[in-house]
Amino acid sequence: MVGHQKKKDLSQLFLVLAALIVVNILSQFSFTRFDFTKEKRYTISPMSIQLLSHLKDEVKVTVYLQGEFPAGFKRLRNATKDLLSDDKAYAGSKLQFEFVDPMADKNQQEQEEEYITLTSKGIEPTNLSVKTESGLTQKMIFPYALVSCNGHEIPVKLLQTRMGTNPEEVLNNSIQNLEYAFSSAIKKVSSGGKPVVVFTEGHGELNDLQLHDALQSLSEGYEVGRIDLDKINEQGLSQIAVMIIDKPETAFSELEKYKLDQYLMRGGKIIWAIDQVNADLDSMRHSRGEELTFPKKLNLDDQLFTYGVRINYDLIGDMNCAQIPVSVGQIGGQAQIQMVPWLFYPIIMPVSTHHPLVKNLDGIRTEFVNTIDTIGTKGTKKTILLTTSPFNRELDAPTMISLDMIEDTPDPERFQSAPKAVCVLLEGQFKSDFLNRAVPEGIIGFSAPLTKSKYTKILVFSDGDVFKNQISEKDGSPFPLGFDRYTQQTYGNKTFLLNAVDYLTDDANLIALRSKEIKLRLLDKGKLVADKLQWQLINTLIPLIILVLFGIFQHIYRKRKYAA
Repeated sequence: MVGHQKKKDLSQLFLVLAALIVVNILSQFSFTRFDFTKEKRYTISPMSIQLLSHLKDEVKVTVYLQGEFPAGFKRLRNATKDLLSDDKAYAGSKLQFEFVDPMADKNQQEQEEEYITLTSKGIEPTNLSVKTESGLTQKMIFPYALVSCNGHEIPVKLLQTRMGTNPEEVLNNSIQNLEYAFSSAIKKVSSGGKPVVVFTEGHGELNDLQLHDALQSLSEGYEVGRIDLDKINEQGLSQIAVMIIDKPETAFSELEKYKLDQYLMRGGKIIWAIDQVNADLDSMRHSRGEELTFPKKLNLDDQLFTYGVRINYDLIGDMNCAQIPVSVGQIGGQAQIQMVPWLFYPIIMPVSTHHPLVKNLDGIRTEFVNTIDTIGTKGTKKTILLTTSPFNRELDAPTMISLDMIEDTPDPERFQSAPKAVCVLLEGQFKSDFLNRAVPEGIIGFSAPLTKSKYTKILVFSDGDVFKNQISEKDGSPFPLGFDRYTQQTYGNKTFLLNAVDYLTDDANLIALRSKEIKLRLLDKGKLVADKLQWQLINTLIPLIILVLFGIFQHIYRKRKYAA
């Protein structure tokens, strides 16, 4: 009887081994996983799966996060390795990755040369304090990855720092951004490298310091620069993916408008961030606290009207607004500064919450914004993305505004109006502004003018300051885009800019990855201290008790099973 039982046990063992071998063979031909987390943090999006499974050329990813790190960076490294392993499961041999320590086994001269090489590729170091037996030591690390394909390279920033956030949130934001960062880089590098994004200059637009964070943030995924429309030729225009016209102050010539028009007709994308009214808070503070606001003369009204929008010559006062510092008196010879609402700095909230460009977007800080009307034009789809709150009021220009307005409590009855559009997206085929018009003088070397565009996109925002970062009054250094140095609050301006450029360059599906959220579930430190002994006893004694009970159960079971 014992021999029969032994044969039965052996046959069951062979069946289990055979099943394991079959499952292992089948797993070589298919891949799946089960994600039981609430926010599906370990699930690759369908867009990323499609991108990875259709790679035509080999993509190599080099991650510079190897070596001894504190626990936080180890978590970031492990999350990066897990994501790339999942990506490789879908991409197969088309995706290769490795983790390296760029400074390991190198002398000082070789480390300096490596440092120069990495920084020239856009990979910036971070100084990290590491605890050792002898105390704190400084270590230079490179929290980046380099994605390369067919001679093209794009750096990926792994550590997403943000002013005003604690280390746990920084780490969490970095991990939840990994899929977007790698999918975006892989798509760009496999399709020929970084698209070109330019800001115009020559009309008093925002300078490089005011656009510092916008330029730097876009440079991680795009080739970013500035152009003068008066000097650029057709070949130069043809290389531009997105053109941004940011707060011009002087009029555009007909020659420049023609170049803009034909750039659009040939499929170019344009972001217009335009103020129609001259108004500036700093000027007001230096002119007895008041200023006459008056219309600008940009000579763009007819062109925008042809494309389907009109930016009006007015200002919007909105009770949902940002705050500004104002001196309210002196005590002991020291000025007393108080933060007060400023109605002409509306905080704009997304309207089309299902549109990928503004989905899950925080409020956007604006300055002296105008209203926008849409015009009925055939062949174009118009989407109002951003509007004021219902508690707004229009002031037609010219008008006098004064800092004394902050002393008057706004009457809610005067600030009740339908929300006003301030940002509109136009998609489709546009009619040329130069249809049935002569080509302006000075156009040399351009192809015959097109009267109707290819399918393309335009984004119009009636605020020229929406992409401007604030500047420190102490040392002149730029703050991050969207950060308010007075209230220490960060708005969604940077995310909106990145979303807008991604959407216009046909990466609409990638935008959804940026809004992927991994919730922090931190331990309650108060309860942790109060219940420390209780949980130590539970974690120590319960496993031992379970083990003893299992041993007793097994002894009784075997005794009964093999009893004569």
